[in-house]
Amino acid sequence: MKALVVKHIDCEGPGVLADVFTRHGVELELRCPYRGEPLPRASGYDFLVVLGGPMGVYERKLYPFIDAESELVRNAVADGLPILGLCLGSQIIADALGGRVTRHVAKEIGAMTVDLTTEGRADPLFDGLDASLSVFQWHGDTFSVPPGGVRLAESKITENQAFRHGRATYGFQFHLEVTVDMVEAWLAEYAAEVASEHLDPRVILEASRRECKRWAETSDIIFSRFIALR
Repeated sequence: MKALVVKHIDCEGPGVLADVFTRHGVELELRCPYRGEPLPRASGYDFLVVLGGPMGVYERKLYPFIDAESELVRNAVADGLPILGLCLGSQIIADALGGRVTRHVAKEIGAMTVDLTTEGRADPLFDGLDASLSVFQWHGDTFSVPPGGVRLAESKITENQAFRHGRATYGFQFHLEVTVDMVEAWLAEYAAEVASEHLDPRVILEASRRECKRWAETSDIIFSRFIALR
C-alpha cells in the first residue's frame, strides 16, 4: 500500500505517523508543493495525508498550492481513499468540502486536552479511548465542520477539534504525529510566535517530554485504525 503525504514546511514532517504506517507496510511518498513539487492524482494511492504548516487556508494568493490541494482532496474523496488531515491539513480538508476556515479568537500551543463528543466516542478511530485525550496543539486558525460532517472532538477554547466526513475522511486540529524532537524544532522555528503569546518554551518542552509516551500510544492506535479503513 502507498500513502501520498503532503508537506507544507521543512520542520513539520510525518513524525510518528511515518513509523506507524511503515510498520503496517504502507509506503509514504512525500510531496512538497511549497517547493514547487506538483501534486499527483489521488487515484494512484491508497491513502492521502495532509500535514500541518504555518500558512492559512485563506492565504491563497500567497500560497496558490492550497487550491491544488483542495482539488486533490475532493478527487480523493470521489475515489474513496481514506484521508487524514492534521492541523493545517484538517483546515484544507474542511475548506475543500464546504466548511469555513478563519482566524481563531485565541491560539492553542502546547500540551492540552480535547474531549470526545458522543459521536467521537463511538467513532471507529476513537472507540474505547479515554473520553478526554492528551494531545499537542499549535494553531491559531479554526474550521467549521463541513456540510455532512460529524464533529468528533472539542475543547474549551475550540469547538471543532476533529471531524469525520463520510466513512473515511478525517480532520484533526491537533498534532497526533508530533514527537519531542519535532516540538523542540518548532519552538526554535516559531520562537517569535511563542514570545508574542508570552509563553515559556521551556514549559512547553517539559510538558511535551512528560506526555510524549502517552501521545505515541494514542497515535499508534488511531493511525493503525485509520490504515485498517482501507
